[in-house]
Amino acid sequence: MELLVDYANTDIAVLLIWGAIFLSFVIKLFQSICLVPTKSSYVVERLGKYHKTLDAGFHALLPFIDRVAYIQDMKEETIDVPPQECFSKDEVNVEVDGVIYISVTDPIKASYGITDYRFAAMQLAQTTTRSVIGTLDLDRTFEERDLISAKVVDVLDKAGEAWGIRVHRYEIKNITPPQTVRLAMEMQVNAERERRAILAKSEGDKQSVINRSEGLKRETINISEGEKQRRINYAEGKAAEILSLAKATADSIKKVARVINQEGGQQALEMQLSEQYLKQMKGLSKANRKVVLPANLLDYQQWMATMGLAKASSK
Repeated sequence: MELLVDYANTDIAVLLIWGAIFLSFVIKLFQSICLVPTKSSYVVERLGKYHKTLDAGFHALLPFIDRVAYIQDMKEETIDVPPQECFSKDEVNVEVDGVIYISVTDPIKASYGITDYRFAAMQLAQTTTRSVIGTLDLDRTFEERDLISAKVVDVLDKAGEAWGIRVHRYEIKNITPPQTVRLAMEMQVNAERERRAILAKSEGDKQSVINRSEGLKRETINISEGEKQRRINYAEGKAAEILSLAKATADSIKKVARVINQEGGQQALEMQLSEQYLKQMKGLSKANRKVVLPANLLDYQQWMATMGLAKASSK
């Protein structure tokens, strides 16, 4: 009876062992099926030796023989560079941190060329930053960020060829000097700002004075030009008036001469002049002026002869 029990226990143990082996085989079979996502690469080893690199898509491996040793992400990634202390050329201690943008270009070199390319890139960026800042004065470190970044990218690119990575850019996030240096820099900036404000104000006052003088100058010129033009216009108008009067007078004399030469024209002229003369005499008498008159006012011919308008009649 005990022998039958032992056989039964042995059969159960064998079944359990075979079941475990079968389950393990099924698990390995499922694990040998690889679905590689986009922008990823799987590095496959066969019996501990590099075999091939799997790109995006469906792949099947040999169970118990092939295995995925490394999974490399081909997308661009960022790596923060921790803050570190650096000494500038003028021996000022500053704290610098930054960020690196890299991507894997060769999955095989990234897997077997270096243990951890992220840590290596970060360390190389720190050492290169320290060496570059050591060649610059403190003031230039704030101005030459592009120079520092370009130098770090150049060094990382050369090293990245062996690591299977590409460094796209390196950006410095902060350059922090000591508190005393920051206070001195703030005072310098404030003084420079005040100097620029004073200079700008003086330039504004100078320009204002120039503008006012230019305005007065133009105003004086405009007034003189206007006065000149007024006088010219007045003179031209006066000349035109004199010419018009002279022309009208000449035309009147010509017309009078033509009338006099006609029949009865002499008598009409004498009558008109006599009338004007009497009016003139009347005005002179009102003004209490002395007037020389002919002895006989009733002698019209003698009166006209006195005026020079007719010959005296003989008695």
